[in-house]
Amino acid sequence: MKCEVVAVGTELLLGQIVDTNSSWIGEQLALVGIDSHHQTKVGDNHDRMVAVLELGLSRSDAVIVCGGLGPTQDDITREAIADVMGVELVRDEAIVERIRAMFGSRGRDMPQNNLRQADIPVGATVNPAMPGTAPGLICPLLGDHDGKIIYAVPGVPWEMKQMMTEGILPDLQARAGITSVIKSRTLRTWGKSESGLAEELDDEINRLDESGEATIAFLASGWEGLKVRITAKADSEDEVEAALVAEEARVREIVGDIVFGVDDDTMESVLLQILRERGLTLGLAESLTGGLIGSRITGIPGCSDVFRGAIVPYDREFKVKLLGTPDVPAVSEEMAIAMVEGVCRTLNADCGIAVTGVAGPEPHEGNEPGTVWAAISIQGRTEAVLLNLPFDRERIRQFTCIAALNLLRTRLLAS
Repeated sequence: MKCEVVAVGTELLLGQIVDTNSSWIGEQLALVGIDSHHQTKVGDNHDRMVAVLELGLSRSDAVIVCGGLGPTQDDITREAIADVMGVELVRDEAIVERIRAMFGSRGRDMPQNNLRQADIPVGATVNPAMPGTAPGLICPLLGDHDGKIIYAVPGVPWEMKQMMTEGILPDLQARAGITSVIKSRTLRTWGKSESGLAEELDDEINRLDESGEATIAFLASGWEGLKVRITAKADSEDEVEAALVAEEARVREIVGDIVFGVDDDTMESVLLQILRERGLTLGLAESLTGGLIGSRITGIPGCSDVFRGAIVPYDREFKVKLLGTPDVPAVSEEMAIAMVEGVCRTLNADCGIAVTGVAGPEPHEGNEPGTVWAAISIQGRTEAVLLNLPFDRERIRQFTCIAALNLLRTRLLAS
């Protein structure tokens, strides 16, 4: 069974919004065994939307339309789908009351233009999940496209994802007659290039190609590292889980401790868990990153049992005043080590991370942009590492964050 994705919105074509929805939908289709060979963006124009839907139905069994289900005049996905189906729109009073109740729960009156969201093509049904005011649509086709189907979901990502997960993916699997279980596990890695990691795993990938036990795919994720996705297919949940566990173990044995987490793990969530298990606390001294590491740490619920706080002395004068550092060059190994020792002392933390460097775009004190010193301390044992990051200002700061977090992670695991 083939399913393609149509993203609706002139703002997508103008580059005002990046279309991450289509990427996510494509990934989910692959994970449940549905082929997807085409993705299209189209502006808020009725005739062009109809033409794109007709083209999609001519080459695929199903089309998922994302966006254009809102209450404003340019939200015309409902009308375009109705034209393709050759039917009228009818107002669903049950949906009207549901939308009205949503506004009422927020202490607001429903604007009249929200009534448009309750207009449903004749013959269509509403997605069982409706987290917002826009109902998703399930629209079976007759006539020239008999047996094919259009799904419509809002462009709001969290609404779209719930409708996909609860309504569309199970329906597509049932229509495709897929009874086997397909699951994936994503290993999060840091410290290797995609080509380098692929080279290390080349023999294993070839073995899997022959055995059919699982598949391995790579996804580069910028400063969040490289993802290695393992996918397995079996007749039952237990069998597919066993295949994933076995293959994960083989991959970890090959690539070592560059694997820092699984699926939704982040570098900071993994580091916090290691510190928590060892009863250790953490303090940060951030110059170059200006609080970015602390922001990542405090984004993890429950971090307060580990995280003592952060000091952000951007100017060298305040590094001396707040952390008691000596009067040494601001971007140096000596400064980084003094900063991490100072923050552990000031915040009474067992472990510390300190970063200082040049984000650019201009050199500073003879150091080129991307020159970064990251220091860590574990119960009084300190070390500093020089990073040379050939990026722009934003990427230098972001790569510094995850590199520093990973430095402490790996040293804790080795201690």
